[in-house]
Amino acid sequence: MKRTPPIDVADAAKTKAREVLDPLKEFLHEEAAGGIALVVASIVAVVWANSPAGDSYVGFWEHEATIGVGSVALTEDLRHWVNDGLMVLFFFVVGLEIKRELVTGELRERSAAALPAMAAVGGVVLPAAIFLAVTAGSEGASGWAIPAATDIAFAVGVLALLGDRVSSGVKLFLLTVAIIDDIIAIAIIAIFYSDNLSLPWLAGASAALALVVGLRRTGVRAIALYAVVGLGAWLAMHESGVHATIAGVALGLLTPARPIAGRAVLETLEHRLHPFTAFAVVPLFALANAGVDFGGGVLADAAESRLTWAIVGGLVLGKLLGIAGATFLGLRLGWGSLPDAVSRSQVWGIAALGGIGFTVSLFIAQLAYDTQDTVDSAKVGIFAGSLISGAVGALILLRVRSPRQR
Repeated sequence: MKRTPPIDVADAAKTKAREVLDPLKEFLHEEAAGGIALVVASIVAVVWANSPAGDSYVGFWEHEATIGVGSVALTEDLRHWVNDGLMVLFFFVVGLEIKRELVTGELRERSAAALPAMAAVGGVVLPAAIFLAVTAGSEGASGWAIPAATDIAFAVGVLALLGDRVSSGVKLFLLTVAIIDDIIAIAIIAIFYSDNLSLPWLAGASAALALVVGLRRTGVRAIALYAVVGLGAWLAMHESGVHATIAGVALGLLTPARPIAGRAVLETLEHRLHPFTAFAVVPLFALANAGVDFGGGVLADAAESRLTWAIVGGLVLGKLLGIAGATFLGLRLGWGSLPDAVSRSQVWGIAALGGIGFTVSLFIAQLAYDTQDTVDSAKVGIFAGSLISGAVGALILLRVRSPRQR
């Protein structure tokens, strides 16, 4: 009788750990490199907008393009095609990341998710409160969610520059906080930055998403069919008054996290799309939106604007005190523990890096304000707050050692 070889529990545990950690390592690596591409694109946008050819920057992104024919044709300027069209892929990948974390990552267990969730909530509530306190009674108050966002690519990029000076636990905690922050930001965009809702179109978007669920349950595996239905969901969401990028998040969350017929669908999609969004879509978004002409008194106006200082205060002080304060409160209440090799002092550095709110902050600013002068003041605040937060976070993490290093 042939005997079944014994199962090595240690090997099985290592294999399970690799299944979780390998996609995470790949994601962190691509986010760090994507952060560099994002910086380069932002610099190009600012230089272009302030060069002798600055008028061409505005003219290029205001050039209109039509996609489709007849009654289903859409005409938007190039900036809107980037913000409403290409950014759907970015938010789809965000949805994939959230789904992976919920099923196989740090968010799958309440005990592990409680502390970073509390930190993320603190990092949203306090910046928004500071913003509203500074802008109370002004038109700028509608952008209260601008300092509530954290840019994962930029934050992870700063950690990559620090190299081995920070532990993997620091990176994991920051990433988990940032992903939960993304979940909150997406909900804010869907609820507070949607207008002129059309119930028939919203019903159409819901039907398209329901069809995706139905295709999954009937075992349909053709990605092209899902892409067509997803395009329909995006179009209906775009016309419904809810921002079109929410369709991308919803489709990402509906993607199966467990293998189907031996095929890891979520990992495959993330592996193929994440490099494209990190190195093409997000830098293109920065190129289209980060350009601010600092001439004509823009900097002077921003320096005197309550909106600018509200964003800087929210990103620098709100994120720092909100994330760190909520983390320490959670530890005091026994709602979780810090990852291995993460000290309490390093929490301050992580919290400061949470104040890098570049991509999603710019995105919300475009939704919150209609006039270009107001948008420019918001952009100056986002630039300044993100740079200060990044510098403060890097300095803290450079000066503070992890428990293992000590």
